[in-house]
Amino acid sequence: MRLEARQEAHSKARPVVLVIDETVLRLFPPLHASWSKRGSQSHVGVIGQNARRVIFGAINIRTGHRIIRIASSQKQHEFQEFLRDLRCRYRERPLCLLLDAHGSHTAPATVAVAKDLGIRLLWLPKQSPELNAMDHLWRHLKRRIATNRQYGSIDEEAEAARAWVMSLPATTALRLVGITSKNYWLRRFSQNFLGHT
Repeated sequence: MRLEARQEAHSKARPVVLVIDETVLRLFPPLHASWSKRGSQSHVGVIGQNARRVIFGAINIRTGHRIIRIASSQKQHEFQEFLRDLRCRYRERPLCLLLDAHGSHTAPATVAVAKDLGIRLLWLPKQSPELNAMDHLWRHLKRRIATNRQYGSIDEEAEAARAWVMSLPATTALRLVGITSKNYWLRRFSQNFLGHT
C-alpha cells in the first residue's frame, strides 16, 4: 500500500508539459487546387465577409492528450480563459507551457493570470514555428478540414476542426506533430525530465 501511495504522489508531482498554439479558421477556405477547362481561367467566387474563429490548442508531450478551445478572437482575455481551462484539466499537477511570444501570451495581465494559476510559461525562440508541435497539427488540420471546402457556417467549420483534433488517437497525434521522432528536439528533455511514457 505504501508503494502505491508513493507512486501516486510521484505521478501527481511530475510536471505536465503542454505545447500550445492558436490557429485561425476562415469561412472562405484556402484554395490549394481547382479544376477548369483547358484554355480557360477558373472562376473563384468570393463572399463579402470572411467570418473567422480562433482555435486554441494544447498537446501533452508525454501522453498526447489534447485540449481545444474555440474563440472569436486571439485577444489576451481569450487566451487567459484558455489558461483557466488548462488549469481545470490539470488541477493537482505542476503545469508548464511551451509557447511562442505572441502579444496575447506576453501581455502583463496574461503573465499575472498564469502566475496566479501556478502555470509556468516557457518561451520558444522567436520565429521558430517548426519547434511548436501544435503548429504541425494545425497544418494537418487545415489540409484535411479547411482546404478546398466551404462550410455552411464558421461555427460548423470550427466544430469540425475540434472533432478532428479530438478524434485522433494519442499515438497518432504524437506522430503527426513529430514528438515520436527520434530527432524530436525535446526528446532528451521529455525522457529525463518527465520519465518514460
